[in-house]
Amino acid sequence: MFKRIQQFVLITTTLAIFSLTAKSQSVKPYLNPALPMDKRVNNLLGQLTLQEKIGLLGYQNQAVPRLGIPAYNWWNEALHGVARAGSATVYPQAIGMAATFNDDLLKQVATAISTEARAKYNLAIARDKHLQYMGLTFWSPNINIFRDPRWGRGQETYGEDPYLTGRMGKAFVQGMQGDDPNYLKTAACAKHFAVHSGPENGRGSFNAIVDEKDLQETYLPAFHQLVNAGVASVMGAYNRVNGEPCNISKTLQGILRNDWGFKGYLVTDCGALDDIWANHKVLNNRVQVAAAAIKAGVDLDCSTLLQSDVMEAVKENLVTESEIDASVRILLKTEFKLGFYDNPATSAYAAYGADSVRSAGHIQLARKIAEQGMVLLKNNNNLLPINKDKTQDILVIGPNAFSADVLLGNYRGISPELVTFTEGITKAAGLGTTVQYELGSDMIDSTRFGGVWSAASSDVTFAVIGLSPSMEGEEGDAFLSKNGADKVDLGIPAAQIAFLKQLKKASNNKPIVAVITSGSAVDIAAIEPYADAIILTWYPGEQGGNALADIVFGKVSPSGHLPVTFYKSVNDLPDYKDYSMKGRTYRYFKGDVEYPFGYGLSYTTFSYNWAIHPQNSYAAGQQLTCSIKLKNTGNWDADDVVQVYISYPDGERMPVKELKQFKRVSLGKGEEQQVQLAIPVDALKKWDLKQHKWKLYKGNYQLCIGENSADKKLLASFSIK
Repeated sequence: MFKRIQQFVLITTTLAIFSLTAKSQSVKPYLNPALPMDKRVNNLLGQLTLQEKIGLLGYQNQAVPRLGIPAYNWWNEALHGVARAGSATVYPQAIGMAATFNDDLLKQVATAISTEARAKYNLAIARDKHLQYMGLTFWSPNINIFRDPRWGRGQETYGEDPYLTGRMGKAFVQGMQGDDPNYLKTAACAKHFAVHSGPENGRGSFNAIVDEKDLQETYLPAFHQLVNAGVASVMGAYNRVNGEPCNISKTLQGILRNDWGFKGYLVTDCGALDDIWANHKVLNNRVQVAAAAIKAGVDLDCSTLLQSDVMEAVKENLVTESEIDASVRILLKTEFKLGFYDNPATSAYAAYGADSVRSAGHIQLARKIAEQGMVLLKNNNNLLPINKDKTQDILVIGPNAFSADVLLGNYRGISPELVTFTEGITKAAGLGTTVQYELGSDMIDSTRFGGVWSAASSDVTFAVIGLSPSMEGEEGDAFLSKNGADKVDLGIPAAQIAFLKQLKKASNNKPIVAVITSGSAVDIAAIEPYADAIILTWYPGEQGGNALADIVFGKVSPSGHLPVTFYKSVNDLPDYKDYSMKGRTYRYFKGDVEYPFGYGLSYTTFSYNWAIHPQNSYAAGQQLTCSIKLKNTGNWDADDVVQVYISYPDGERMPVKELKQFKRVSLGKGEEQQVQLAIPVDALKKWDLKQHKWKLYKGNYQLCIGENSADKKLLASFSIK
C-alpha cells in the first residue's frame, strides 16, 4: 500500500497542531477544515505581509516558512497525458482525440490523466521534491478554434468547430477536476483567451482584428462553456485583440468576469506581460504593466514581472494592496480546493502511488481512443481489413514507420513502452508471417530510396509518411518548419511524395496502404493516386502502432471523423492573418473540398430512417427533439457518429450550416437502435450586431442528419415563431 504522504504546505509543526483540531481551540483557522473555505482563505490572507503576497503572484511561488508554505510551481502540462514529468501514459494528441467525437471517452482519458498526476505529485512530495511539472495545476486544455490549417499549434486543439470544441473541452475539464463538490482532483485551465490561432512567428506583437459577431459566435463559445463547467483557470493569450493585449484587455476580462461570472484564477501565458511593453508597446515599462495586469484581474504571472515590479507599482500609487489581495485570495482558494492546507490522511487522492501510473487500464484506454480517432479516408475495393490468414509477406516502410516522434506530438510525456507502427503491425501479424521494415526515404532526398523493391514481393505494403511535430508546432519547437512553426501550405514533403510514386512503380501493382501522420489538414490528393487505402493516424500516442494494427487487420472497424476541413489548397482560403471567419471552416467555406468536416469511412454501412420527426415550429426556451432508427447494414460490428447540422434563415453572415449535436453509437452487424437527439432552441441564437446581444431569429430552418457536414441522409424543416 502506498505510504500516506505529507502534504507540501504542512510542515511538521503545523501537522502537530492540526492533529489536535478536535481537542483544542488553538488551531489556526486556516488549518481547520471544519470552517467554511472562504473563512480559511481570508484567515491565511490576513497573516501575509504585502511582500509575501507579492511573492505568491508568480508561477514560481516564493515560500512563506513562518506559515508553513514552501515554494510551489504552478506550471504543469497535461494536454494528452501528464507531460514533461517522466514516465506517464501518452494519449493521442488532442486533435486525434477530437476525431473520436466521443466526449464520454475523453472524460475517461482525462480522469486517468488526473489520477497519474496525483500519483506523481504524491511520489515527488514524499521525497520532499517540489518540482515543476509535478504539481496539480495544469495548463490544459487548449480550446482555441483551429480556423486555419497553417497554424502549427492546431494539433493541440479539438478542431475548427465551436460546438465540438466546447463538448470535448468540457469533458476534459470534468475528468481532470473530478466530481467532489468541495475539492479539486487537479486544476484545469482553458487556454488561450482569446482569438488566438497564429501566426506563431511574432505572436507576442500580433494584433488580431475581429468584430463582435465572430468573437461571440466562433472564438468565445467554448471558453464560455468551460467557465460554466467550473474550469479552475483561464490563460490569457500572447496577442492583442482589436488593439488590446489579451492579458490586460478590459473587453475580454469584462466578458470573462462580469458577463460570465468566472471565479477562478487568470494566468498569463509565459512571458506575455513583458510582451505588452517590449513588443506590443502599449505601455512604457514593467511597472506600468504590473499595475495594469493586477487591475485587469490577472492573478498569476507565468514570468517574474509581477513578483519583481508590483511593489514599485504600489509605491507609485498605481495599484493598491486591496487589489493585490483580490488576486492572492483567488490563488489561495485554488490551493485550498486542492487540499494543500488539510491533513493529507483525509484526502481522497492520498493513496495514489506508483501503481496508479501507466496502469494496464490506462494503457488500454490509450489504445482505445487511438483506434477511435484514426480516420479511414480511402479504401479501394475494400482492401482493408487485411485477412491475416491469407497474408504471408508484409512490408512496412517509410520515414515515420519506426518513429517515436510521430506518436507523441507536442506537449508530451514519455512512455517506456511506445509501440511504433512497425512494431504494432509486426506483433499483430504473428510469428508465422514475414514482416520487413525499411526506412525507404527521408524528408529531403527526392531521388534516392531504399527498400522499395521489397514491395513487389510483399502481399501488402504499409507506407508510413506525413508530417511530424518538428515540422508543425509551437514557436521555438517545430525547428523544421519553414514558417516559424506554422505551415506554408498543405503539402506533404516532396521527398515523401516522390518516394510513394517510386514505391507504387516498384510494387508490381501489389496493394499499398498509405498511413499518414499529421496534426492538421494535409493535401491527400497528392498521394491518393499511389495508394489503394489511406489512413490518417494524427499523432496517436504510445499505443499508435497497436491501434493501427487493430484497424488494418479488422479487430475494430475505423470510426474516426475529421474535426477539421481538408481543403484542396491554402489558395482557397483568406490571408492567414485575417481573423474574419468569412470563407473559413465548413461553417462559412462555400467551395469544393478534398474531405468535409466530419468525414470518415467505416468497414460497414449504416442506414438512417426517421423514428420521430421534429415538430414543425418551436419557440425560445423549448427543446428541439427527434429520434432516428440507425441500423448497421454491413458485415462488421462498428461505431457510427451521428451528426446533426442546422441551416439558418437567410440573413446577414449566417453560417452555411453548424454542428449542433452528435452521438457516437455502437452497433453489431445487422443491429438497429433508436437514437434520441435533442437541441436547445436557445442554442440557435446568433449575435445581433445592432443590439449587441444574442437574438433568436424567426424564420425557416433546416435540420440535416448525416455522417459528415456534406452528408444529407435525413432532412427536416422547421420554423421559429
